[in-house]
Amino acid sequence: KSFASFWESECSSMKHALVEMDTHNTGRVPLAKFYGSALESDWRFGESEAYLRELGALDESSTWYGKQVIISNYIQATSNCIVAAPHYSVCCVNDCEAHLEEIEEAIKAPSATPEQLLAVVGNMSSHMLLDDAVPSLTRSLKQQLQEIAASHDGTVPIHGRLFAQWLHYVFPRECPFPHKAGVASLVTPMEYGDGYIASQEDMVKAAAEVSNTTNLTAVDKEELQWMSQWSPEEELVVGPKLQAPWEASSYLNVAAALLLAGSLLFATVGRSAGGRKKDVGGLLLPTYGKRCC
Repeated sequence: KSFASFWESECSSMKHALVEMDTHNTGRVPLAKFYGSALESDWRFGESEAYLRELGALDESSTWYGKQVIISNYIQATSNCIVAAPHYSVCCVNDCEAHLEEIEEAIKAPSATPEQLLAVVGNMSSHMLLDDAVPSLTRSLKQQLQEIAASHDGTVPIHGRLFAQWLHYVFPRECPFPHKAGVASLVTPMEYGDGYIASQEDMVKAAAEVSNTTNLTAVDKEELQWMSQWSPEEELVVGPKLQAPWEASSYLNVAAALLLAGSLLFATVGRSAGGRKKDVGGLLLPTYGKRCC
């Protein structure tokens, strides 16, 4: 318990430092600021650009800010796991799980309408906002939720990639951006090799560009196209309807029935022809018997 508390305090400290650099509450920190902080005082922010990209913690879609570190993805990355064994890792807590759990408890179904979800999420609080303020459900966020529902016959699967992506933009500092399968990896610094850490020269070069982003502090978040990383590809953890074997297509039912009938027929013929002597050579179904001697 004491070990977990210690590491969680380290995670919180690291996240607080990143949040202070997130002036627009987009859940992102310009790479220039990220390396600038590492050069000035915070030794923790030194992963190389290539390694950040491998971890899925780098957003390169913004034409305003350029390359940015995604706070929630960075905190959850394996580079910040204090223990990384072959079968388990000890990492920072995923703050988004509490939000999803609250949604699951309220919806009590695998999917919901946009109206239901907006009513639930609109009353949730974020501890990363001042005074636990409710999230700002902007017009663009409401429109994105409607588009997700339109692609799923009017409802939103709450365990799909698109809804996870929507939650990321509602709680950008708490919910990680869900990359498509195969884009990000869980490779540890040791597995990645020496290139996981940025060189002093690369950090100085990147930090020199910080002046280009400081001028954007007065620009509204919506004007900065902060949802530029949004992608329309869906990925579901499970299908919308699980089928039992007897609910499969009629063709599979017929084929299975014929196979079973044929097996029983051969078994019956085999027993009749052999009398008391068991001839299992031609049976389609396996037989089991005790061995003596």
